Amino acid sequence: MRGFVVTLLFGKTNSEKYLEQCEHSFLPPTSTGIPKCLEEMKREARTIKIDRRLTGANIIDEPLQQVIQFSLRDYVQYWYYTLSDDESFLLEIRQTLQNALIQFATRSKEIDWQPYFTTRLVDDFGTHLRVFRKAQQKITEKDDQVKGTAEDLVDTFFEVEVEMEKDVCRDLVCTSPKDEEGFLRDLCEVLLYLLLPPGDFQNKIMRYFVREILARGVLLPLINQLSDPDYINQYIIWMIRDSNCNYEAFMNIIKLSDNIGELEAVRDKAAEELQYLRSLDTAGDDINTIKNQINSLLFVKKVCDSRIQRLQSGKEINTVKLAANFGKLCTVPLDSILVDNVALQFFMDYMQQTGGQAHLFFWMTVEGYRVTAQQQLEVLSSRQKDGKHQTNQTKGLLRAAAVGIYEQYLSEKASPRVTVDDYLVAKLADTLNHEDPTPEIFDDIQRKVYELMLRDERFYPSFRQNALYVRMLAELDMLKDPSFRGSDDGDGESFNGSPTGSINLSLDDLSNVSSDDSVQLHAYISDTGVCNDHGKTYALYAITVHRRNVNTEEMWKTYRRYSDFHDFHMRITEQFENLSSILKLPGKKTFNNMDRDFLEKRKKDLNAYLQLLLTPEMMKASPALAHYVYDFLENKAYSKGKGDFARKMDTFVNPLRNSMRNVSNAVKSLPDSLAEGMTKMSDNMGKMSERLGQDIRQSFFKVPPLIPKTDSDPEHCRVSAQLDDTVDDNIPLRVMLLLMDEVFDLKERNQWLRRNIKNLLQQLIRATYGDTINRKIVDHVDWMTSPEQVADLVKRFRDAFWPNGILAETIPCRDKGIRMRTRVAGKTKLLSIMPDELKHIIGAETTRKGILRVFEMFQHNQLNRRMVYVFLEGFLETLFPQYKFRELFNKLHSRSKQMQKYKQKLQTTQAPSLQKR
Repeated sequence: MRGFVVTLLFGKTNSEKYLEQCEHSFLPPTSTGIPKCLEEMKREARTIKIDRRLTGANIIDEPLQQVIQFSLRDYVQYWYYTLSDDESFLLEIRQTLQNALIQFATRSKEIDWQPYFTTRLVDDFGTHLRVFRKAQQKITEKDDQVKGTAEDLVDTFFEVEVEMEKDVCRDLVCTSPKDEEGFLRDLCEVLLYLLLPPGDFQNKIMRYFVREILARGVLLPLINQLSDPDYINQYIIWMIRDSNCNYEAFMNIIKLSDNIGELEAVRDKAAEELQYLRSLDTAGDDINTIKNQINSLLFVKKVCDSRIQRLQSGKEINTVKLAANFGKLCTVPLDSILVDNVALQFFMDYMQQTGGQAHLFFWMTVEGYRVTAQQQLEVLSSRQKDGKHQTNQTKGLLRAAAVGIYEQYLSEKASPRVTVDDYLVAKLADTLNHEDPTPEIFDDIQRKVYELMLRDERFYPSFRQNALYVRMLAELDMLKDPSFRGSDDGDGESFNGSPTGSINLSLDDLSNVSSDDSVQLHAYISDTGVCNDHGKTYALYAITVHRRNVNTEEMWKTYRRYSDFHDFHMRITEQFENLSSILKLPGKKTFNNMDRDFLEKRKKDLNAYLQLLLTPEMMKASPALAHYVYDFLENKAYSKGKGDFARKMDTFVNPLRNSMRNVSNAVKSLPDSLAEGMTKMSDNMGKMSERLGQDIRQSFFKVPPLIPKTDSDPEHCRVSAQLDDTVDDNIPLRVMLLLMDEVFDLKERNQWLRRNIKNLLQQLIRATYGDTINRKIVDHVDWMTSPEQVADLVKRFRDAFWPNGILAETIPCRDKGIRMRTRVAGKTKLLSIMPDELKHIIGAETTRKGILRVFEMFQHNQLNRRMVYVFLEGFLETLFPQYKFRELFNKLHSRSKQMQKYKQKLQTTQAPSLQKR
């Protein structure tokens, strides 16, 4: 025992000695280390000088420095000062941010931004719209009876995205906040690696601070704001704030809406306004105004209630079928269909279904040949007067064109062959063999073909009973108005359908289309007054209207200006020529037209005009006149037609425009074989004079296809992949074609319409700016990226996040009712600014659907986020072309669930083929 104790004490003593030796050998003395550390901490901090220059432009650097200062103050300083008073850490962070901005600015100056703004940005937006359109179609195809929810649409959208993009899908980033934050952190870390000096990037603490500031303090709040549907709706309204809301557009939106929330918000607001108006204590003239307002609000409330009830009951009816079975549809003559762009495409589709397309194409081709031949011969005649002889070349070209038409449609080899009397064909063949061709050489056969299309039960008569005819009426806004008004408008016939006439009208509207002989209409001007609107003074006439039928009687007041009377008179006298000798509208007066005595006299004259118009004899003489009168006297804002200037200009412009349109329509609708033949003939005209050759080739014969044939499905690729090389060089044409294709879904229509639109856009661009428009667009992009504009954007960003230098509070979410009414206002504004000319080119219903499709696309936060991220990715790929950002983004999005499903689907479909091998 004693031995064990001695051993333990000996070991303890030796251990203490060894530890003491180690302490003195390897560690500094503690007595001097701590005081030295305290001494270092008490020394004055070194002053770190920071160069405030960032971009080389003072107007940009000043607001940028303020943004950096505010960011550090509100995201770092408020917690850092609770830990330390040392300023050096904050200065180091500031210097790191400045280094990143300097590198970013330097890189931006080296980039040509014109391709990004004029090509990449538009292509990304068009592709996003295409994915949305395809997703809507998929939802519709799944079940026509059950309407898909917003969640179904979002899921289907990302399914379509991965089918189109093949190697990337952004569903996780757009639907999961956690994954979105992780994506932004990773992206910011990559950017800091590219922008920061190696020493700063290796400092992890500094890098993480800067990364969090950029990701969560700058990018995420900005993306949240840009993706908010309510913010986008307010911005749309602000952008078109100068346009007035149209009453007809508003009612159309209510009748077309399938969102119960929108309808309830409008109904509740109408009820609130009704309660306020009924509480007013008024007398005299004001009471009539308030009564009219109450009647209008009651009507709006009734429409909303009816629409809500129909949606909740699930009794949404296919109004196309309802209209087709309704029986009393307006009649559009065949000659009017053949000269109207919108109507012709539907008739063309029908003729192709019935196998009669050869007759229609022959008629159109002959129209084009006649106009072309007339113009060539006129040019030839004028050149002969100048002593220049090119008779043989021109006549040879005309003969070749005439023979081509004969071979394509009338010869024994033609397939399909136009069936007409043999003696007419033989007569034509003899003329082609022995005489010079004339513009009228095909007239006899063309008349026979027209009669065949008009009388044969397979063609026009059956077309009027087909669903395509009803769709045509919807596109022409003629489902509610049984009259067809012809005019001298060079774009074809003009249709005077009701502004609210739509394929999606309510059932009550459709049931009231036909006029009833038992209805009695009486109207008189009860009062007149002078109004001042935004500095413009005009007279207003109050018309009291009584309508009686067997069971009910209605009375209302509507208000019209003299210009409304004048436009109405011009409309009905153009439509019903016999009225011009019976009805006389009081004349205009330039001076003293606000005098009280003059207004009373005009009131008396306009009353006499109304009474004569409403006589039973007048209505019976022109039954279709009643619909014009009802539209004019209805309690709504009056929608004017063409102005006086437009009517006068028609007489000068129409002949030339008609000729150009007929030629364009005829040549562009030719089958491929004849079109190629005529193109080759046009190429042989090089020996003729340069001016004549260019005019004929460019205007009539050379018809490049709008979309080249590809092996892949064009609907499952990016939008820009479908444009041909002839379009790419023309920036405005390329942009307009991309947007019109996707917004109005023109690829679902026939190629003839798309070629016609392309030709129209080319003529419009050349006539407006010529070749200088590309230069103007490039100059505009340079202006957008100029220091002044960049400084303005930085200031806007600063003022939005730090108004008056104080961090903006989180904006509370607006009330649902307000947001829903904002949606209705935004859609109404968009429909109100759509020009009637666009409706005449592609159809009223197509225009409405296209505009509402774009608006609906912006109503989903997840889809808006996807679009913002696509724009951001394109921006970074443009800014750093030497780095493989596309591969990086594919890796960052690789955890997508939709992407994994798509790969599994591919493996499943490819497995059988691999096994066979």
